[in-house]
Amino acid sequence: MSFFLHGLGHFHPENMITNKFLEELDIGTDEQWILERVGIHSRRTVLSLDYIKKTQNLDPRGATEASMYTHATTGKKAADLALDRSGLSKESIGMVIAGSSRPGFSSPADACTIARALDLEVPSIDVNSACTSMWAALYMISMMQPEKLPEYILLVTPESLTTTVDYSDRSASVLWGDCTTAAVLSTRVPSNMSILNNTFESSPAGYDKVVVPLCGHFYQEGRTVQMFAIKKTVRCLRSIQKVFPSSGYRLHFIGHQANLRMLETVCNSCGIEKERHHTNVEHYGNTGAAGAPSVVSMNWDSWSDHDQIAVVGVGSGLSWSSYILQFGASQ
Repeated sequence: MSFFLHGLGHFHPENMITNKFLEELDIGTDEQWILERVGIHSRRTVLSLDYIKKTQNLDPRGATEASMYTHATTGKKAADLALDRSGLSKESIGMVIAGSSRPGFSSPADACTIARALDLEVPSIDVNSACTSMWAALYMISMMQPEKLPEYILLVTPESLTTTVDYSDRSASVLWGDCTTAAVLSTRVPSNMSILNNTFESSPAGYDKVVVPLCGHFYQEGRTVQMFAIKKTVRCLRSIQKVFPSSGYRLHFIGHQANLRMLETVCNSCGIEKERHHTNVEHYGNTGAAGAPSVVSMNWDSWSDHDQIAVVGVGSGLSWSSYILQFGASQ
């Protein structure tokens, strides 16, 4: 099935967690340690810095009340930008799908709260697959009957992962940031941005390697997960390189924004030139499902006809996925 992207938006909260701020928490980390391992300078958070400093978020149940934004509010902000870029009104949207690493509620679905914030009365469902949620939603849509889908679908990935972080744990606190992205998609109405070759795979045997408990802190088997992420990203990217770019196209790469050092290893393995590799993890941290699409969104005005972007995701589950975002008419 062909997908068409009509608009893309993102939202980062204003509060910034710098490396200096983490140093001041006195958790055994500093700028050099962080940059050497993950290459991250700063992150954004829905929490107040005073709250993190005072509590280190040791009881994550309090983070919901302390948050400056809900997924409904960040989802609306990202969706407003995506709709503005698409040139469509919100009344054009016939379905809302949301997905994240940590939904705002067990129930109702984030998609319902976001649709309500947009004042939309349309089918609204969640497809949660942690950091690969956007890819999972695309894969699900690809298996549907196009004639039964509305003309336009709003796909939102709200992430507030800093609310799950134990800020006395330096290995977790250096990684995570918050962001929400939103995409206006259609399987029926063409645009000059096509989503091609969407793939999605899982290995449930590794379900316990990355976990965000309902009422607990994020944890992962760091080295195991990093090696998995590098291996699967390289495999997905090499598969794309065998087929793309098409004649006359320039191939770019945007990977899951887990950490900069991991992405640099992938680029070295696959021969990706620096100017064709695009990131934001160094300034915004690992923003889960919102990471890779937010890079596309933040560079929205830079893409031109004959650009192709290999967008590759990895996440808990364990899961891995990819698609090609192609600008301009197919040749």
